[in-house]
Amino acid sequence: MEFQKNDYIKLEKIGIKSLLDLCLCIPKSYTDTTIISKLKANQTGALEIKILPYNAPKHGAKLLKIPAHIINLDAPLNLFIFHPKSYHKNIFIPNKTIFIHGTLEFNPAPSITQPKVIYEINTITPHFKLNQIKDSTLKTIINKYITKENLAPILPINIIHPLLKIFYPDSSFLSYFQRYKTLPKDSLDALKFIEIYQHISRLSKKRRYFEAKFICDGEHQSFIQSLPFNLTPSQINAIKDIAKDLSSKTAARRIIMGDVGCGKTMVILCSVVMAYPKRSVLMVPTTILAEQIFAEAKKFLPSHISTSLILSQSRHKSEDSTKAHFLIGTQALLHQNFNSLDFALIMIDEQHRFGTNQRQALQNMLSPSSPSKKPHFLQFSATPIPRTLGMIESNFIDFSLITDLPFKKDINTKIIHKNDFPNLIAHIKEQIKNKHQTIIVYPLVEESEHIDYLSIKEGAPFWQKHFDNVYITHGQDKNKDEILKEFRQKGDILLATTLIEVGISLPRLTTIIILAPERLGLATLHQLRGRVSRNGLKGYCFLYTNLPKSQRLEEFSATLSGFDIAELDLKYRNSGDLLSGARQSGESFRFYDLQKDEEILKNAQEFKKNKDTN
Repeated sequence: MEFQKNDYIKLEKIGIKSLLDLCLCIPKSYTDTTIISKLKANQTGALEIKILPYNAPKHGAKLLKIPAHIINLDAPLNLFIFHPKSYHKNIFIPNKTIFIHGTLEFNPAPSITQPKVIYEINTITPHFKLNQIKDSTLKTIINKYITKENLAPILPINIIHPLLKIFYPDSSFLSYFQRYKTLPKDSLDALKFIEIYQHISRLSKKRRYFEAKFICDGEHQSFIQSLPFNLTPSQINAIKDIAKDLSSKTAARRIIMGDVGCGKTMVILCSVVMAYPKRSVLMVPTTILAEQIFAEAKKFLPSHISTSLILSQSRHKSEDSTKAHFLIGTQALLHQNFNSLDFALIMIDEQHRFGTNQRQALQNMLSPSSPSKKPHFLQFSATPIPRTLGMIESNFIDFSLITDLPFKKDINTKIIHKNDFPNLIAHIKEQIKNKHQTIIVYPLVEESEHIDYLSIKEGAPFWQKHFDNVYITHGQDKNKDEILKEFRQKGDILLATTLIEVGISLPRLTTIIILAPERLGLATLHQLRGRVSRNGLKGYCFLYTNLPKSQRLEEFSATLSGFDIAELDLKYRNSGDLLSGARQSGESFRFYDLQKDEEILKNAQEFKKNKDTN
């Protein structure tokens, strides 16, 4: 429904552009002018009174006491006015009958302080208290537009009634509001429905569909059967989703999201097989991750699908990239000159590590001159977002979730403190004896006065003195990839920062020790923990903290599920910046609760689906 021009101009000042926006602009308080029927302390309402004779206030008086008589209750009443002005004698005229509004007190006789004279009774008036628009103006607009007739075409009937009560309350509604200082549940749920329905509707409008450059329906079942292991049900479901996407005339836009170690690489390779004989490209954030996936591609892809690896400084590690069916690379891909015409599929791994501009740049490079046709576009991430958030974002982009793992994770997570250090040293020695590796993650490279933890440079001498084969790397190293490769082959202990969160496979790694875990997000902690037990080995994650107790860390330690961790992250971060994934932006909700209101989201999505169909 469109607002009239004058109303639109007024509402635009307070950020309201639609009727649903207006429905979310709710009162902050209400005035009830129902006549009080019983003398009761702290009762607020209206009284019909007769002013009794009194002495006019003296100039500069601090308090004026006006005697009155309550007509319907036949009882005395004292009115107290602080800092009275001369105009008060023109309002409170002796022997005059008036209506007043206020809160009853007993001092010890019934009294009202700072009474307000009113001219309407038995009404409940909402107050919005917005600086940019008068209450009276906003109420007039609301009365014009927020009606059952206007809302019926755009909202379910079970939402409309509790919504209307917010703007046109009855005594039952007001009694609840005044007692609990909040809205009744059905009215609050109506606002939640409107807010999330409006949000997913806006997301769906942002979603853009393009014709696909190529329809890709390459036979991939023989590739799956050729693998020396069975794929998980979640991997197979994700592959089915992708196969349906790539065989469509519409360019795919999908995020495949799975836990650490869920086997996304096999899904990537299967997608390449589907796209063949057309070309595919995969961009990843680190050299070591690119090399790992390249090794997997050479190992598992059919021999007729050629693969090329492109790294920084234009280093090519394989056959000519101008002819390869599958290109794997870091951001170095953005600096190559490709013949864009024969690329059918673009993929990005660890998509949250790239900015929107980088992802868009790769798409633009490999799109033809005609903007109406696009390559299929798949994004992969090992950082699960909460289930409800995924359901919301699915209105903007398609989602596939990989929820099970090829190898069951067997990782003990334990919170430790300074007094646990001797046992920790014994554990590390035992792991080294069994030819297993340990990573120790420090919060800092160099000493800081602001953090009560050792840095890498402060801690390194101890480990180098008591252990052999200690390697050190951090984000400032130019040769960190080479250090990580050498550690994988020869090392016992690696001292590092969180750079090892993504992009490294260490088959012998069984233990990770994270210092100052309270300083890291739960998603980052989970990524770090996911470095161990990659091949089914028994794993250990030690959270070394100076905090005497942390419920957040205790809850993290109790689960290995990335999707459960995402829900915990949402709980402790209050959803402030979690609307990321597809759009890398934050949006908070006033009424809708991401943790608790999934059922309302389902109802909103079902209503939207039915409305779009009809």
